[in-house]
Amino acid sequence: MGIEMEAHGGIESLEDLEAGFIKDLKESEHMSDNTVMAYRSDVRSFMKFAAERGHGEPARVTNTDIVAFLSGLRDEGRSGSTINRKLTSLRVFYRYMKRQGLIGVDPTEDIRSPKAQRKRVDYLTVQEVNKLLSMPDDSTPLGARDKALLEVMYATGVRVSEVVDMMLSDVDMRMGFVKLSGTHGMARIVPMGGPSKLALKNYVEGSRKELMKDGEPESPTGPLFVNFHGEAMTRQGCWKIMRQYGDKAGIKDKLTPQALRNSFAIHMAQNGIDIVSLQELMGHEDISATQAYFRETHNRIKDIYDRTHPRAGKK
Repeated sequence: MGIEMEAHGGIESLEDLEAGFIKDLKESEHMSDNTVMAYRSDVRSFMKFAAERGHGEPARVTNTDIVAFLSGLRDEGRSGSTINRKLTSLRVFYRYMKRQGLIGVDPTEDIRSPKAQRKRVDYLTVQEVNKLLSMPDDSTPLGARDKALLEVMYATGVRVSEVVDMMLSDVDMRMGFVKLSGTHGMARIVPMGGPSKLALKNYVEGSRKELMKDGEPESPTGPLFVNFHGEAMTRQGCWKIMRQYGDKAGIKDKLTPQALRNSFAIHMAQNGIDIVSLQELMGHEDISATQAYFRETHNRIKDIYDRTHPRAGKK
């Protein structure tokens, strides 16, 4: 990466260019660390490809180089969504270069995004969620914790990586919301309903203190959800809990942390939430991720119409 490139703005090394790009993503675009690292990885893989074609300097890359890169990914069997993500990374990178005066023409401008294959959205029905949430025995310390965990995950649509990272200070019990830092997506504040607030209150004021008897349960920076040893719950621990209650509720094959998060979104979409509000609640940086839930809802409504309307099948 010691190559220097000559452009409209003078001579700049790839290291300096990358550092400036990453700084811009974090400070101007407000992207999460995970997204920034994904963009950097995508740009690096493309620059390696371009260098093999004799265009190792970003300012000398052409539209043809990018099309060849994307075609190679398709030939390798990469999915449309993966190719789209890499193209998006390159678009953001070259827009940054153009703003900095390092290029005159953006080589990504006339490239059309390939159609992404639509993945099936796995989710639970409202009845299945209600049955799941009734499974934990909240008269026991671990049962109270599990009840709070499942209630909060469904009430907020939180990612499993976010829920295991939550600290005590991320919860405002009086106002009824949780704060999510944005480490795994967009930073946001998400409200909780009455049942989740009650379950969380019972857990925090009761069994959490019991589980953390050798720790500092009042510390605001302490983990919100802890294991039997009073330590922060892991992703694997959360998955194990969900499998346990999924088995009890008869939905083991359907239940994953992502399916519970999807259920939150689908049920909100079915009840009339607008797409921008749902995007904010879900922490999606790209609204296309949110659109999948509305497509699923519209497909379900169309299926119901076709099955129930007397004239739906008539030509």
